[in-house]
Amino acid sequence: MKAKLDNLTIGVFAKAAGVNVETIRYYQRKGLLPQPEKPYGSIRRYGDSDIARVKFIKFSQRLGFSLDEVAQLLTLEDGTHCAEAAEIAEHKLADISSRLQDLKQMHTVLSEWVSQCRSRDNDTRCPLIASLHQAASNARFACQATID
Repeated sequence: MKAKLDNLTIGVFAKAAGVNVETIRYYQRKGLLPQPEKPYGSIRRYGDSDIARVKFIKFSQRLGFSLDEVAQLLTLEDGTHCAEAAEIAEHKLADISSRLQDLKQMHTVLSEWVSQCRSRDNDTRCPLIASLHQAASNARFACQATID
């Protein structure tokens, strides 16, 4: 059986949660993690629920949720707001799908350019570098057109 932890200093708490002390303080400033009362003449203490909350935050971030989105999810954690939580996750899924499409396109373009580099016949210019220059000049033109 696992021992219950309820009397941890911030340093021990941070270590148990797998983050550094400044992360704990940052989460407190952002309102993601409550700051326990500080008894007169003593230090703040943390427990299991604080560790679980930080692990929830970190895991949610690894899934791609921003800290603002994590804050929204934390307000819904009582279990009665599943539809709202699902809506946040659906928006995240749409964002991930969009980024995957962008990554696939980037993969295709870079693969083609690398292939061109490998098959060149000692040209003086590298096809990859030349393609990057060309794409950059086209992108700059496109950006300039939107500014004007």
